Amino acid sequence: MSISRLLSKSSIRAASTLAQTTKAAGDISSVFPSLRPDYKPEPLPSRFRDLKLKYFRGNEEVITKSWERLLPSLQEEVDKIKSKGSDIIPSINYSDVLAGNVPDSTIKEIHHRGSVVIRNVLPRDTALGYKQRIREYIAANKEHVKAFPPDSPAVYELYWSPSQAEARAHSNVLDAQRFLQRLWHSSDPNAQVSTQNPLTYADRLRIRNPGDAKFTLGPHVDGGSLERWEDPEYASVYTKILQGQWEQYDPWDVTHRLGAKMDLYNGAGACSMLRFFQGWLSMSDTAPGEGSLHVCPMVVHSTAYTILRPFFEVETGKPNLDATFPGSVPGACQEYNPVTHPHLELEDTMVSVPQVEPGDFVAWHCDSLHSVDREHRGAGDSSVLYIPATPLCEMNVDYLLKQRKAALDYSPPWDFPGAGGPGEKGFHGALDWSSLNVEGQRAMGLGSQPWEINEAMTEGEKKAVRSANKVCFGV
Repeated sequence: MSISRLLSKSSIRAASTLAQTTKAAGDISSVFPSLRPDYKPEPLPSRFRDLKLKYFRGNEEVITKSWERLLPSLQEEVDKIKSKGSDIIPSINYSDVLAGNVPDSTIKEIHHRGSVVIRNVLPRDTALGYKQRIREYIAANKEHVKAFPPDSPAVYELYWSPSQAEARAHSNVLDAQRFLQRLWHSSDPNAQVSTQNPLTYADRLRIRNPGDAKFTLGPHVDGGSLERWEDPEYASVYTKILQGQWEQYDPWDVTHRLGAKMDLYNGAGACSMLRFFQGWLSMSDTAPGEGSLHVCPMVVHSTAYTILRPFFEVETGKPNLDATFPGSVPGACQEYNPVTHPHLELEDTMVSVPQVEPGDFVAWHCDSLHSVDREHRGAGDSSVLYIPATPLCEMNVDYLLKQRKAALDYSPPWDFPGAGGPGEKGFHGALDWSSLNVEGQRAMGLGSQPWEINEAMTEGEKKAVRSANKVCFGV
């Protein structure tokens, strides 16, 4: 099927109006200052002191008391995590997700921990087949494939291999995303967001071999860093925390995230889509210590600590109103270490996800701290396809248009190094977009079948879907 058949007349016009977007070539090391040992952050300008004062003046007592309440409550969570380790992360079966049989107690635990393993989302052989075909794709195009580290690749700058596209389009993966998105809500009944309709966010893949100790991402949170305090709408997500009422903070309310600017600096690691959950699909048998993911499973406490930490000295507990924001670098993600954020006790609270098998799906809240094993001590590869859960909303549809153009050009998507460049154009074994199922094409804004509207949707959700259908499909 031709490209013009995959795009409606309206969407062709929309695509043609998009300016050519480019970013410097690079790899995942462009995203994390901690991967560049020679990097030393420059002091932040004085306006960040003014930003602190804006929040603190007039609220000194209530914010200070909230910090004093947070620390002992945080310690209780730390102790629970120490005692349970990886077992503290909930695991559920895809069959129960599909049947609607996930117990309320488990839903409550997922909300509390901010992470979950969904077992058997895909058959084992399907996931292993994806990996084999990726290896063949890499081998067929090895002279043009970029990866980090260059001398022992673990994370590949690939976005459009047939395996990646087919996994994102798989009906089981889309069902898992719907389940995850329904864990969210909005305090505004008119919020224009649809949790029933996952959109595709194209991301990289990882095949990490035994012995690797170079792909050592430390604890971090994506979605910007300074933006959480600097952008007014993003800061509104954390209003309760900034008002000294962290116990009332709801990390699952999407309302203010819909308009939050998560990238004020055009950063290499920016994510222009709102991801309810980050996630990956396993393509390997991987146990803790074998090059896997670590998460900090206390999303309310870790977020409250993140937001309040810049305002206080950790040694004395006294207010600190200079221009420092520990672990925050313009254009980068929010990073953590035992010096900048000591009360999190990261050596103990960054716990590995439980053992996973090919076809399992791991998801973590967009504000959850996460990292990877410093060293892969296993005997087999640790391989995943990065696939988040991204709902239908105006911000995400805007990105979808740019991503769709990149997809049809086989160019890296806008959020990634080399965006607008040649990418995978001309690669052997390139994806034929018309080969995807209808639902998978629609999640990419391709094809001609619009998203459906039903009476169970709120008026805000219906508006979001109507707007997306008009922009993407001209209906």
